This record gives sequence, structure tokens and C-alpha cells, in this order.
Amino acid sequence: MTYTETLNWLFAQLPMYQREGQAAYRKDLHNIKLLSNHLNHPEQHFKSIHIGGTNGKGSCSHMLASILQESGYKVGLYTSPHLKDFRERIRINGQMISKESVVDFINQHQVFFEQNNLSFFEMTVGLAFQYFAEQNVDIAIVEVGMGGRLDATNIINPELSVITNIGLDHTKFLGDTLSKIAREKAGIIKPKTPVVIGEKHPETEPVFRQVAQDNSSKIYFAEDENFEFFETDLNGLYQRKNQQTVLQAVEILKTKNWKISNKAITTGLSQVVKNTGFQGRWQILSQHPLCIADTAHNLEGIKYVVKQLQTLSYKNLHMVMGFVNDKDVKSLLKLLPQEAKYYFSAPNIPRAKSVEDLKLELEHLSIKKQFFWSLKEAFEVAKSQAQPKDVIFVGGSIFTVAELLPEE
Repeated sequence: MTYTETLNWLFAQLPMYQREGQAAYRKDLHNIKLLSNHLNHPEQHFKSIHIGGTNGKGSCSHMLASILQESGYKVGLYTSPHLKDFRERIRINGQMISKESVVDFINQHQVFFEQNNLSFFEMTVGLAFQYFAEQNVDIAIVEVGMGGRLDATNIINPELSVITNIGLDHTKFLGDTLSKIAREKAGIIKPKTPVVIGEKHPETEPVFRQVAQDNSSKIYFAEDENFEFFETDLNGLYQRKNQQTVLQAVEILKTKNWKISNKAITTGLSQVVKNTGFQGRWQILSQHPLCIADTAHNLEGIKYVVKQLQTLSYKNLHMVMGFVNDKDVKSLLKLLPQEAKYYFSAPNIPRAKSVEDLKLELEHLSIKKQFFWSLKEAFEVAKSQAQPKDVIFVGGSIFTVAELLPEE
């Protein structure tokens, strides 16, 4: 198969949670363990750091990868979902996996994948782990896809586990309370392996402490420390909290004989985008009018967006929004500025909340709103109506941002 044919097979052959939802959710780790055995356990051939949480795990993963890269290490980085290019998910020192490596892996193991009904995510995790092992990375930063306990990434034995925070997201799969979700996320805590918790919360702290105790694992709460703030190329007030989590992780890595200098921290945090290719977090798309994109898509993430918008000076605010079909859009919109002009559409994925559904759901909401059949049309209209001193915000879903990011 060609690279395009390989990607088409990957996306179409089997369900993928990010596009289709519940049909792709696995109830156990049987398949990924089967695949790991088939590949001769590649995850055992490199050191790793496991990062989970509701919000901030992508930012923390990229920050940590950048710092370790500046420390002279060969760093693998596995994240999901991608925004523009499938290969964004698998990088070494910022360089995406080659198209040839993707094609060769699928061609070599396609029969096994089909015989065992492996999911898109399981295949992708296997690809990443095999690639990192073959390329002899010094360490891999591995971001959890969803949850933790049953996530396909949860077959690694990391140097360190990191859980950024807990919010009410993916409640159909992870539970409908913070403590239930925390229990699922805490599934990445491994025996006698330190764990960093990014945020303290009265409902989740006891869960994390108990699971850490059960595993004889030392637990660290980043909020308890006062680390110096370093300048970073990642915009957004929420990055301060993420940076504290990362700095706590760095301190633990130092005790495990990882050589990380202050210069590596300073340079790593100042060049996250350059070193890792990170996109979509309070990303400036253009100036005059100022246009910003952010992938925040749940209540906790939207609250951070609102705080950040409040720091800006503008004449009018334009919000270009699209959502997936399991979102309570009304609840999200109640948090957002009511005086803004809203331009609603649907990202071009099967799991999107349709324009028709949005119209019905928002019919009686007293905000200035327009509906469009494509996000690009919504974005173009917003730009045509905006004045130089206005602000345009793009968000509501990872897929909305991905669709409207400029092509490289």
C-alpha cells in the first residue's frame, strides 16, 4: 500500500474513539497485550514517562519532551489526537515518524491486526512503541489517550507517572463523579514508581493518595511547591499550572540520575513549539484582528479560556465554534461571554454535533448567533465582519481547531 492507502485503511478499517465514540472503547488491555507480545514487547526496550489527566496532559508532555531534548537526550513523544497530520502522534526530538515507517509497520502486521480486530488506537500505540524501540530513544514521553487504567498505553513501566488534573469529561466511559474519574486516571500509578499530581482537589486527593499507598509509590502534589516561573513560547494563563507540574516532574527525574540543567529547563520551556511542533493551545493565527485558536473542549478547559479572554482588550469578540455530539453545548456556552457574536458549524467528522442539532439545542439561547454548513465558511464570515481591533476565537473541539489551522 502507498502511504495514503495505508492511512485510509487505518482510519476506515476499524473504529477510532476520536471519530466515532463509544464503539471504539475497549473494556480491558487484552488486545494491546496481545499486540505487545506479537511485537516482542517493544515497550520494555526504552525508558518512559506516562502522562494522564483531563486537561493539560498534551502541554505537559510537550514541555517535558522539550526540556529532555535540550538536555541532550533522544526523546520519543507519543500524543493523541493529531491536528493536521497523523504522524504528529509519533515524534523523536520533534521529527515526525517517516511515512515509510508507517507503511512498513502496517504492511508487515496487517493480517495480525485484522485477525485480532485491533482498534486504531491500539495499532497506533504499537507503532509508536515499536518505532521508539527500533530508534533506541533514551526516553519516551507517552500521553494517555483516555482515562488511564484501561488505556492502551498502560502497558509501560515508566520512570515516573504524571496526572495533571481531573475534570468531568468522557463521563460515559470513566464515571460521573470526580472521584470515579480519578480512580480510572490513577490506573497509571505503578508499583514503587513516583507519581506527580498537578492539581489538588478534595474529591480526588484521597483517591490518589490511596492508590499511591497501595502501590508503595511516593506521591508529589505540584501545588505544594513554589517553583520559579520560566518564560515559555506556549501562550495561555493555564500554562503556568502545567509548568509547575512539569518542574515537579523534572525534580524527581534529577533524583533518578537524569542530567537536566537549569539552562536545559530555560531553553526547553522557551522553545516548546520549535522543539516539538506543538500546536493548538492559545495559538495566534493572525493579527489585526487578533485571531486565536484553542482546543479546550470541556468545562474546566473552557473556564481557562474565559479567564484568558478577560485579559484581552478588544472592541468586539467573535466566537467560531464547533462541537462533538456528546457535548452539552448549552452548559459550555453559559460560561462564555454572552456579548460575543457566535458563528456555529460542525467539524467534518462523523462524531460532530450537526448544524441541525445545534440549531435545535440553541434555539432559545439569547446570544447573537449564526449557523453555517462548513467551519471554513463560518471562519471566513467572522473575519469579514471583524474590525481590526476585534478578537476572533476558534474553539469548542480539537477537531474544530484542526480544521481551521493553516496548512504548513
